[in-house]
Amino acid sequence: MKRRVSAALAASALALTAVPAMAPAANAKAIGEDSLAGLLTSDGNTFDKNKNDFDIVTEAALAIVGAKPDSPVALLADGTQRLTVFAPTDQAFRLLVKDLTGQTIKSEKKIFEALVDLAGVDTIETVLLYHVVPGKTLTSPKVLKADGAKLTTVQGGKVKVQVKTKPRLSITLKDRDRNDRDPKVVLKALDLNKGNKQVAHGIDRVLRPIDL
Repeated sequence: MKRRVSAALAASALALTAVPAMAPAANAKAIGEDSLAGLLTSDGNTFDKNKNDFDIVTEAALAIVGAKPDSPVALLADGTQRLTVFAPTDQAFRLLVKDLTGQTIKSEKKIFEALVDLAGVDTIETVLLYHVVPGKTLTSPKVLKADGAKLTTVQGGKVKVQVKTKPRLSITLKDRDRNDRDPKVVLKALDLNKGNKQVAHGIDRVLRPIDL
């Protein structure tokens, strides 16, 4: 199963790639091209009881590409393409479903199924693409220097970065929903896939591209 979905992601990514990768300069440090899809599926991409990992967002991405092979979500399998993903934890999706339904669902599988039933593949695709910043490898030092910056996402909307150092360090992402708490970057989940063109940072809420 893992090999099949990973191959589907890779094939779709090749179809979406328009610009050939440039070879690094002779005196430049080589940057890896391991994809985020490879990292996210490396644990077998199965639902578990760890609320702090990324099983639900992984399964959501695979479901989108399975239904829509030409989706830009497939770029997560093309490690030659620079991008940064703010990846919601499983707990972030649990909080989203509770907000939408009023119910606390413990099972990650049931949370995923509830999202599909409530939103459908097209809406989930839009939401996921709102978490992807294309063309930039924003490692944590760059994010920390981005206070006030507005990042344009693949979805087309913008996310504003707010960095505070006192009383303790926090990185908040301001989305389009003004009625709920904005996501914060999980400081223990920074620089996932570090050393490669594609990096991710965990966040504790799901970014919302519209005002719910």
